[in-house]
Amino acid sequence: MWPIHLRRVLLQAQIMALTLTSAYMAYTALGLVTNCKSPVVVVLSGSMEPGIHRGDLLFLSNYMPQEYRNGDITVYQVPGDAITIVHRVVQTHEDMSGSPQIQRFLTKGDNNDVDDLTLYKGLERLERTHVVGKVRGIIPLVGYASILFNEYPWLRTSMFGLIALLNLLPA
Repeated sequence: MWPIHLRRVLLQAQIMALTLTSAYMAYTALGLVTNCKSPVVVVLSGSMEPGIHRGDLLFLSNYMPQEYRNGDITVYQVPGDAITIVHRVVQTHEDMSGSPQIQRFLTKGDNNDVDDLTLYKGLERLERTHVVGKVRGIIPLVGYASILFNEYPWLRTSMFGLIALLNLLPA
C-alpha cells in the first residue's frame, strides 16, 4: 500500500512542478514576443482612474523602435526604484543633438493634479530606456488577487497551504 501512495504523491508533485514550469515558460515566451521584460502587470494605485483602476491587469509591448506620442499609456521604471508606474505621456521632446535621435517625454496620471517630474528622482524627462512597455490591452480587476496576496501575507500563505494540501490528499 505504501509504495502506491508514495507514487501518487510523487506524481502529484511532478504535475505541480510541470504546471509551474509551463506557466513560467509561457510568461517568458510572451516577454520575447512583446519585447518586454514584464509583459503583464497589475495596477497598484488609482492614479489612472477613471480609465484604469486598481487591480486591472495590463498587457504591454515594447517594440523597438517605439515612438511614444502624447496620450499613450506607458509603464515606466525610474532607475534605482523597484516600483513600476502606469501613467500617460503628456509631453514629448525630440533631441536631435546626438547621433541617434533621442525621444524624451513627461508623464502624468489621469487622476493626478501634477505631472510626474517629482517621481523621476532628478531626471528632467524620461527616455525610452526607462519605459517597460506601452499598454496594449486591459482586463479589469483580474489582478486584484495579486494585490490582496501582497497586502495580506497570511492570505497568501493560507491559499498556498490549501492548494498543497488538496494536491497531496488522495483522490
